[in-house]
Parts: sequence; C-alpha cells; structure tokens
Amino acid sequence: MDDPDSLELLDQLECILESDPLIDEVGFIHPSQFAALNEDIVTPSTSVGSVRKSTFGTLFWGRDHKLGISTMVLFPLYVAAKNAFVEAYTNYKVHHRDDKNASTCSSYSPPSLESELMKHSRALLLVSSDFGTAWNSRKLVLSKKQSFSMFMNELIFSSVILSHSPKSEQAWSQRRWVIKMIAGNCSNLQEIMERESELVKKLAERSKMNYRAWNHRCWLVSYMSAEQLLQEFNNSRGWASLNVADNSCFHYRARLMLRLFEESRHSKDQDASFNPELHELLKDEFNWVEKLIKRYVGREALWLHRRFLLTCYIRYFALGDHDRSLPSNQRNIRTVDTDMLIDNELELFRACTIVPDCDFEDYQAQATFAATHMVWLKKQLSGTLAIDIQKVETSRLKSLLTNAVRIVTIITSKKGPKRKVLGNLGEISKVFRVLAFLQPQFSAQ
Repeated sequence: MDDPDSLELLDQLECILESDPLIDEVGFIHPSQFAALNEDIVTPSTSVGSVRKSTFGTLFWGRDHKLGISTMVLFPLYVAAKNAFVEAYTNYKVHHRDDKNASTCSSYSPPSLESELMKHSRALLLVSSDFGTAWNSRKLVLSKKQSFSMFMNELIFSSVILSHSPKSEQAWSQRRWVIKMIAGNCSNLQEIMERESELVKKLAERSKMNYRAWNHRCWLVSYMSAEQLLQEFNNSRGWASLNVADNSCFHYRARLMLRLFEESRHSKDQDASFNPELHELLKDEFNWVEKLIKRYVGREALWLHRRFLLTCYIRYFALGDHDRSLPSNQRNIRTVDTDMLIDNELELFRACTIVPDCDFEDYQAQATFAATHMVWLKKQLSGTLAIDIQKVETSRLKSLLTNAVRIVTIITSKKGPKRKVLGNLGEISKVFRVLAFLQPQFSAQ
C-alpha cells in the first residue's frame, strides 16, 4: 500500500502537469539548488516562478513552462506513480476483456479509464523514461482514438521526456511510431520533419555522441522531400565541421546523399546515368572532407566518410562496361574525373604518411588510417574499375613507398611500455599490407 505522503507527491505532480499543458522541459534538481532558483525570480521575466512544498520540504519548481523536481522525492514519486499506473492499466485491460467476452464493441472504453491511464503513465514516464509498458499502454489508447491532436500532444510529451533523458530509446521509438501513424493523413508532414530535425540538432548539442538521436534523424530521411534533403545536407555541414570525432553526423550526411541519388534516379527529368548537380555535390564533399582530414589529424570518422564518398563515386559515376553507349563528352568527363580522383587519393596518402618526429600519437593514427584507406581503395579499384594504377610515375611510387617504410620504422622504434608496443602490432600489419600493395607496382616500373 502506498505511503500517504507518496500519494500526495503524485497528486501534486499530476496537478502541475494538468495546470500547465505547455511544459516543454523537465529537470531533476538537488534540494540545495532551489534557493538559487528562487533568487533568479527577481530578474526580469514574463512569468513568475512557483515553488510547492509539503512534509518533504521544497519539491517542485516551475517557471516559463519549465518544471523542476527535487531529487529527494524521485524514488517515492516513482513508487506511487508505478502503483497507480499498474492499477489503471489492469482496470483498462479487464474492461476490454469483459467487452470481448460479451461480444460488444471492444473499441469503446469509458473516458475515465483512458484518462486515468494516460495521466498515470505520464507521471511514471517523467521519472522513469524507459518504462516500456507505460509507453505501450499509451500506444494502445492512441491507436484506438486515432485523434490527430492526441498524436501531436504525444510528440510534445515525448520531447519533454527527451529534455532530461536525451538518450531514451523508448522515447525516440515512440516518436517514430507517432510519425508513422500520422504520415498518411498529415498535410503538414514536411513541417513536422523540420521540427524533428531541429529537435535532434538541439539535443545533439546538449548530449554529445547521442547515437539514438542521430539514428532517429537518419530514419526521418525517408519522409523528407528532395528540397528538404538538400537543405538538410547543406545545413548539417557546419555542425559536422565542429564535431569531426562524431561519426553519427557523417552517417546522417551519408544517408541524405544516398537518398538524393535515389531521388535522382527515379526522376523523369534527369538522365538516370548522369546527374551533373549531384556530380558537383559529390566533388565538393570530397574537397571538404580532404580539408578536414588535413586539419584534424587522426580522426577516423573523416576517413570512413571519405571511403563512403568513394563508394558513391564508383557506384554512380565511374565508367563501366554498361556505359559504352554514353555520349563521348560524358565519357571524357568521367575518365578525366576518375584519373584525377586516383591521383588525389595517392597525393592524400603521401601527405598523411609524413609523420613528424614527435610524441603526438595522432600523426601515427593518421598514417595508419591512410594506409588502411589505400588498401581498401586498391581492392575497390581492382574489383570494380579497370584502372591501371601502375601508370603512376616511378618517382611518386618511390615517395609513397619511402613514407610507408618510415611509418613502420617510427612505430617499431617508438619507446614505451610493453603493452603499448604490442598494441602497435596491428598498425604495423596494416602498413605492411600497403607495402605489399605498392612494391609490385614499383618493381614493374
């Protein structure tokens, strides 16, 4: 049985939520921080802060549609909310089971049961964001009601949950479920997509390396228009430039680019075999990533993204046997671009394998990534394109081979603990694979 004080806590929280349906952010506050929050109320503001107390002391704080909950009462609040939810959910299921046994319309249930279930599940999820049964119970009510306004309110509620639990998988999953439910009959779906993308951007700023948020943003790509795809691609570049270690944003850009290619191939206004706008976009992305690789040394996410770009080029723009019927001007453009592409990759490899005599390990990491990149590229070219890399000048191969040998020398001669030396064996093996790739070509010259 619940403690009377716990029930009072739950009642206070649910009254606050009912009185202010525009609450857009929730936070958990240590009791010692309430005094500082109350002092801030004297500053100019359009609203006045409010503090609620009980036998526990200061419990809740509200202002400008922001809600603060004391950390001291989280556990008793969770216990009371869970018990209230379980009772409401049980009553709701019993009612529907009785309806089915009586062969009545099972889609109807008393408003009181639904409202109680939604009210208690809301309170429970505020303090326990990944309580899956509570989310599923809300799906059950929403799917029966099929009310657009209720679906939109659910998006608002899940964003409140994400304000304090930005990595809650259940909250992100609930948003995707709602979007799928309204996608077929929503006239402003593109506006919703824009707001969803902005939400992810805001939460990604507050919570770094948030895979779940970026995964949600990647999922949104399939619902975006061609104009939105291009806009998102352009707007995300700035964030990626400042967060080069976060592979999630580059993965998002990759999803956008693939979707743009798919849209182009399905468009009747474009030549399915060659799109000059996307060709230029891909070249610009190559140049941008190359600058980032040289500026931010030893960031693997940049090399992985460049590998993706090469895959796109090979798939969509490299000449193959099926392209012999293309006009001569297009064939010439592709041939020149392919030669320049290979030349640029070799030049980038040469630049990134110059390791200065210092203890800055990012240079060793950069050389390792460059070596791995070249091994991967060689496999792609030999398996997909009929390009003879042996045409590269002898002097350039000598330079590349010398730099590769230098990497091995630096790694093997580097002083350090035994564990560190053993850890470098993987790097050494990667570089030797590059040596094995370059040596036969050098000998052939």
